[in-house]
Amino acid sequence: MPKALAYAANDAKNPLKQTSIQRREPGERDVQFQILFCGVCHTDIHITRSEWPGTVYPCVPGHEIVGRVTKVGKEVKGFKPGDLAAVGCMVDSCKTCASCKAGLEQYCDTPNGITFTYNSPDPKDPGKVTYGGYSTHIVADERFCLHISEKLNLAATAPLLCAGITLYSPLRHWGAAKGKKVGIVGLGGLGHMGVKLSHAFGAHTVLFTTSPGKTEDALRLGANEVVVSKNADEMKAQTGSFDLIISTAAVSHDLDQYTNLLAREGSLVLLGVPSKPHPSPSVFNLLTRRRSISGSIIGGIKETQEMLDFCAKHNIVSDIEIIPIQKINEAYERMLRSDVKYRFVIDMASLKSL
Repeated sequence: MPKALAYAANDAKNPLKQTSIQRREPGERDVQFQILFCGVCHTDIHITRSEWPGTVYPCVPGHEIVGRVTKVGKEVKGFKPGDLAAVGCMVDSCKTCASCKAGLEQYCDTPNGITFTYNSPDPKDPGKVTYGGYSTHIVADERFCLHISEKLNLAATAPLLCAGITLYSPLRHWGAAKGKKVGIVGLGGLGHMGVKLSHAFGAHTVLFTTSPGKTEDALRLGANEVVVSKNADEMKAQTGSFDLIISTAAVSHDLDQYTNLLAREGSLVLLGVPSKPHPSPSVFNLLTRRRSISGSIIGGIKETQEMLDFCAKHNIVSDIEIIPIQKINEAYERMLRSDVKYRFVIDMASLKSL
């Protein structure tokens, strides 16, 4: 079995450290590739620090992975050595349930049917869990590998595998387009991708932020308007005008301030996971205009490839800061202070190969 260097959390309290891990030998339908860049997602902090239940240690995070193929199994048709390849948040699913057959593997209906890229029981390596992209290379089923464009900045493409698809999927599903008005709540790693993608879809795009200082950057990224959500007059002026509002906020807050802004049949879509529940929204606000509150996570493999192709066509990547792997613990602390515009990406060349 091939060894790989990696950075791992060995418990919830201490910093990530360099280690070595075992990767499986590529099977008939597997793609092995050298990891060139890996994005850093806030989920990595939640899981490595056991803020969400179920962390298995040692834990190697990372699910925004891009690299170059080094080996393929004999049944692989879509990749060859030397190709660019990517892996996002999933590396397997049951493939047989209604959701999987519909190309919505992220909603796999089978209990434990979805295999996440890290910290997930690995059906192809029984008794072990999956290890993510803070590593020198990875082996994954071809059906969960993605093609990326040589035209785009490779490092800045990495966050598209989570942040990009997390915003693309609801924008596409709820019909963001020319003639539609779309709000994006929050200008962070997710929100800045929402602004860019909504603008590319042709929608009139409004950023909601608590920070007036983010106005200039939001307009640069493609927002048509910026609303400071703490300003009651600015919020009131938007009443009843939105077809879609997507909230990336991961803190508990009053949802009524946004449902009030929805037009008839408008939708508020929640992406952030707060540590405690939101206050109950007013049912009256929903009933009187046939408004809805929904949720969304990432996207299926087909839709993720569609997103990557869309981004290549429109020259969309994330705004990033590249770091060496040795600064990952510092990066986590900076993320908690919102001290990054807008995603960290690890240059995996900083992790020397065995």
